[in-house]
Amino acid sequence: MAATDFPAEIRDLRSTLGTIQAVSDPTALQAKIAVLTEQASAPDLWDDPEAAQKVTSALSATQSELDRVDKLGARIDDLETLVELAGEEDDADTLAEAEAELAAISKDLGELEVRTLLNGEYDQREAVVTIRAGAGGVDAADFAEMLMRMYLRWAERHGYPTTVLDTSYAEEAGLKSATFEVKAPYAFGHLSVEAGTHRLVRISPFDNQGRRQTSFAAVEVIPLIEQSDDNIEIPESEIKVDVFRSSGPGGQSVNTTDSAVRMTHIPTGIVVSMQNEKSQIQNRAAALRVLQSRLLLVRKAEEDAKKKELAGDIKASWGDQMRSYVLHPYQMVKDLRTEHEVGNTSAVFDGDIDGFIEAGIRWRRSAAVD
Repeated sequence: MAATDFPAEIRDLRSTLGTIQAVSDPTALQAKIAVLTEQASAPDLWDDPEAAQKVTSALSATQSELDRVDKLGARIDDLETLVELAGEEDDADTLAEAEAELAAISKDLGELEVRTLLNGEYDQREAVVTIRAGAGGVDAADFAEMLMRMYLRWAERHGYPTTVLDTSYAEEAGLKSATFEVKAPYAFGHLSVEAGTHRLVRISPFDNQGRRQTSFAAVEVIPLIEQSDDNIEIPESEIKVDVFRSSGPGGQSVNTTDSAVRMTHIPTGIVVSMQNEKSQIQNRAAALRVLQSRLLLVRKAEEDAKKKELAGDIKASWGDQMRSYVLHPYQMVKDLRTEHEVGNTSAVFDGDIDGFIEAGIRWRRSAAVD
């Protein structure tokens, strides 16, 4: 085996790190951390728990991103020192340690380099994953459950919290569908390349004749749209208010004063009229609450439409698959877009899918450039 050319390898590591630093911009990250730290130190921060959670989460994620870049630079410096020490003392054990650290740094740099490719509009968001059984009967339902476990194990390996939102169980075995959240920054950017139709080929455990069965499952990945506030702030400039005399039963003050309010939201054209209260101030407040509720429904409908657009139309049948999981007559998992493949199918179904995700991210960037 040829001896490792450490000087050349270290130069390559520094070059890759320089590219990552140019994209991640440590100076900008430090400035962002300073702003978030100031916000997190505000005495009234937790008066609004939801807003506080966003600030603290953003601070933690940004600090982690900066730490990863800084620590890799320090590790490369330490590796260079270790190599020099091994050369001076002609120490085989130290040289072996340097070899191992070189491999580890290269792996971590590769992962960080992939992160720099996640610069899409929604890539930083948390993810909502839905898996649906497709063609293949009970085998497809079982396959859907296998995929769900695979992604939950992947998240667990990385320390990403998950929440199962919905499961619909099939009659005999497995799942008709399941939906879960992966609550980590860049979860959508990573998992979005998993969206599509997955195919499983194996000897069916549900076939008493032991025949080979092909089944399909669809994976849908969408970004977690930030929750709308229950109380939508509407600028005064967007509201037109008309007052008029109330009509109908209600007593002297209701029918003889201009207490009724008609409120129009100019951008959407939504109109709310309120005349149930006795005073104009009360009717105005009630009309504003109703207008806010209607705008909340409009916003949620827009978010749902955006989610549907981002999810796309994913089928689960022949001619549509993006990855094959073959358990018979041989064992192999192969991505049909990137050509990335592995022979350890058990490890894949146990959540070891980083190689597929990284290859998918690089493939997507390459396809976008082309």
